[in-house]
Amino acid sequence: MTGRVAIVAGGTGALGQSVVGRFLAAGATVCIPYAVPAELEALHARFGAGARVHAAPIDVTDEAAVGAFVKGVLDAQGRIDILVNGVGGFAGGDLVSTPLAEWQRMMTLNLTPAVIGSRAVLPAMTAAGYGRIVNIASRAVVPPIGGFIGYTVAKAAVITLTQALAREVARGITVNAVLPSTMDTPGNRRAMPDADRSTWVSTEAVAEVIAFLASEAAGAVSGAAVTV
Repeated sequence: MTGRVAIVAGGTGALGQSVVGRFLAAGATVCIPYAVPAELEALHARFGAGARVHAAPIDVTDEAAVGAFVKGVLDAQGRIDILVNGVGGFAGGDLVSTPLAEWQRMMTLNLTPAVIGSRAVLPAMTAAGYGRIVNIASRAVVPPIGGFIGYTVAKAAVITLTQALAREVARGITVNAVLPSTMDTPGNRRAMPDADRSTWVSTEAVAEVIAFLASEAAGAVSGAAVTV
């Protein structure tokens, strides 16, 4: 990825930091829209705040803000080669018990940023004839598991968006989704302290798959939903 420029939405989260680290190790410049200052501090403590890491506080559900961020990246770097849509959120509940506001929040957190981010970067990728878009869905939606239907439907929509968009983009641009099973993150350990973590997947393992799909080597892969 030497010379490539990547935007990693959600890049300060648990999975996002592993993706950022993997991309930096491969030589990419990484631009991160972030929401939580403490997470950015943790990322800088882990990888430093060098010339190949750029971050700005952005609401990734705000199309105007994302558009301005993307324009800033293009003005500064001259290109955008990779977009990872890694922002998301989780909520439990079946259909009857899930308030409409919570349903809409699941869509806003899990689907809307992927739509807005992809819309923002595609003109530059199309002009360049090259691009890699990687969306993050969930292994729990293939097949769907009951008990958190708002999250399930939102992540399933991410997969459908991926497959539909892969058919729309110009040659040279790929769109794929990665579907992690339960990841071994501090948040999941706090939420499920008594769970058997032997089957959980590391964020580094997921980042490896994302890095492959974001690389030049994956040029023949598009519209895929890859479980990890």
